[in-house]
Amino acid sequence: MKTVLVLGGDGFCGWPTALHLSAKGYDVTIVDNLSRREIDKQLGIDSLTPIQSIEARIAAWREVSGREVGFSNIDIAKQPAELTACLDTIRPDVIVHFAEQRAAPYSMRGAKEKRYTVDNNVSGTHNLLVAMVELQLDAHLIHLGTMGVYGYSGDGFSIPEGYLPVEVQDDNGVRHSREILFPTSPGSVYHLTKSLDQLFFQFYAKNDGIRITDLHQGIVWGTQTDETRMDERLINRFDYDGEYGTVLNRFLVQAATGHPLTVHGTGGQTRAFINIQDTVRCVALAAENAPERGDGVTIINQVAETLRLSDLAGLVAQVTGAEITHVANPRAEAAENELVVSNATFRALGLDPMLLETDLIGETIEISGRYRARVDLAAIPATSAWNDSRRREIAAA
Repeated sequence: MKTVLVLGGDGFCGWPTALHLSAKGYDVTIVDNLSRREIDKQLGIDSLTPIQSIEARIAAWREVSGREVGFSNIDIAKQPAELTACLDTIRPDVIVHFAEQRAAPYSMRGAKEKRYTVDNNVSGTHNLLVAMVELQLDAHLIHLGTMGVYGYSGDGFSIPEGYLPVEVQDDNGVRHSREILFPTSPGSVYHLTKSLDQLFFQFYAKNDGIRITDLHQGIVWGTQTDETRMDERLINRFDYDGEYGTVLNRFLVQAATGHPLTVHGTGGQTRAFINIQDTVRCVALAAENAPERGDGVTIINQVAETLRLSDLAGLVAQVTGAEITHVANPRAEAAENELVVSNATFRALGLDPMLLETDLIGETIEISGRYRARVDLAAIPATSAWNDSRRREIAAA
């Protein structure tokens, strides 16, 4: 039986991933400092779905599955000694790293949140890598990155999986072929930390032979997986607020409460999407296909499809009958962009992803309706402006 450590295993992606790997026969331990729950308290918001304590969640999983999931409360950014001791005790075969502040709007909320995002994300990742080297731990590190490291420039070609072949001409006119990291263009402090993660991974893979897979994921939609549906105590998060809620969740909650769907700007921004069920499948596929020691970092685009936000709003409106309205965009980004992404690796490994147009109707809409009494309408608008000009635009609107 392989042993896996899921860092950030109490979060939106971490919790269903921990259960999915446990169901597949992995010996799973969650490491989490429960910071996402504390941020809810700071912001005065809550998940649309009622979330049990981590202890109640783990007990419910034991009851319905007969399997144990361990838990350690460790802040990997601030407690490197405790993290190292945990790694040394468990000696995991696989480490899945979700333990980062994951919201772009929250990372742009203000100076405090920008500093926290950098301190938490960068220090946590580096502490983990240092501990693995110190312990000579030959575990496969799987990191959840983001497509957002590439920005949304609309250059008109498919974004490859991490690397770009280039030719460089030397002083004698001889051309040399090289492979470089695809240039990053982060659109927020959160995306900036994920770009820095890439450099850490490249160094430690080259210098110390750490085996690393970096998953560049699109926006996750959906709430439940096969495992979280087994008992209401296992239900996953559903964030709909302006700081942590995804655009689809915001649309669904607005539709469920009889409000127009608020599209930022023209709605011409194109984003990459993937369902939460496919997220956990992709992590499991990555765990089953580890790189060899000494290989470079494996980078995989964890994406099912791309869609303009105006088209996404149209899908929700078609299903729910909601109206659509346009509001000022708080993000510093182009009004329109194209986005073409290669997802060849996971397709080759057998992933047949769920798509919004065919799979949107179902539990996601059902959940947004079932728990609509828990909605705080004041929390829905995205108010964290990326810079002063966007702040003035929002205020004027």
